[in-house]
Amino acid sequence: MPLPIRLVLLRPRNAENLGAAARAMKNCGLSEWTWVRPEAEDLAPARRLAVHAEDVLEASGRADTLDAAVADCVWVVGTSSRKVEGKRRLSPRAVAEEMVQRAAQGPVALVFGDERSGLTNAEVERCHDLSAVPTAPEQPSINLAQAVLLYAYEIRMATLAASPPPAAPLPVAATDTELALVESALENALVTGGFLVDEQTRGRTALRDLFAPLRRSRLTHKEAKLWLAALHTLAKRLRSRDAGG
Repeated sequence: MPLPIRLVLLRPRNAENLGAAARAMKNCGLSEWTWVRPEAEDLAPARRLAVHAEDVLEASGRADTLDAAVADCVWVVGTSSRKVEGKRRLSPRAVAEEMVQRAAQGPVALVFGDERSGLTNAEVERCHDLSAVPTAPEQPSINLAQAVLLYAYEIRMATLAASPPPAAPLPVAATDTELALVESALENALVTGGFLVDEQTRGRTALRDLFAPLRRSRLTHKEAKLWLAALHTLAKRLRSRDAGG
């Protein structure tokens, strides 16, 4: 049974890239991908390049937003060369190895930006961690289909090298949606308690840095529910105290 590893392509513009990416995915044993607001309308060029991978091309999922595309995922990695405080920057090989491990607990996603401008700042912020191919500075950009092939190959190699899954099933990991709820509850508790006093600058950075260890710890579904309950109770007590109750 294939691992739940999903490629997410944001606003793909070029049909040929989609066809070549579909072929690369099938070469490497991947089949799950989602297009977010694709701009390529005529898929005839894609079908010409998706040699023996027409099934992968036709089975692509569609979503209107990145949030919708990764809502059920337990880990989301964006492909970007940008450095963002609080987010790890992993090599393609390291991403592949960790994806294979994490996929045993739930779906994971690898996100690619559009061919012209890549991921927006908001999309980079939305991803849990980041990855980039260590290209030569003389030509740092990579074609979308080539990037898909590079990461798909590393995932294939990591899958082949992975140890057999443990006999006992691993606990269900918290999804991206559940993690977002915990982060929001943490922000609410910190604002209510007076720790986050400048939400636009230091406050938002502090929240991201405080939540980063929780994200790295790979919270389970059960642990996320416990954190939510604890944070909601804490915020409620703080509001009651401030009201003099």
